[in-house]
Amino acid sequence: MMYKYEIYWSQEDDVFVAEVPELPGCTAHGDTPEDALASAQQAIELWIETAKEFGDPIPQPKGRRLQFA
Repeated sequence: MMYKYEIYWSQEDDVFVAEVPELPGCTAHGDTPEDALASAQQAIELWIETAKEFGDPIPQPKGRRLQFA
């Protein structure tokens, strides 16, 4: 499954943050955008695994481009 990512620089934390808007609370960080993306991919796997364990619904990827502010 392919979910959309939003990667941005956090001055407060001094890292790049990757958020997965379609999976509430699914975020990761890294020293580079690539590191943040790799961590986000792992976070998605864990998010889905945990949702399955608790019987929670897993949102399907929307498959469309998100709008950025």
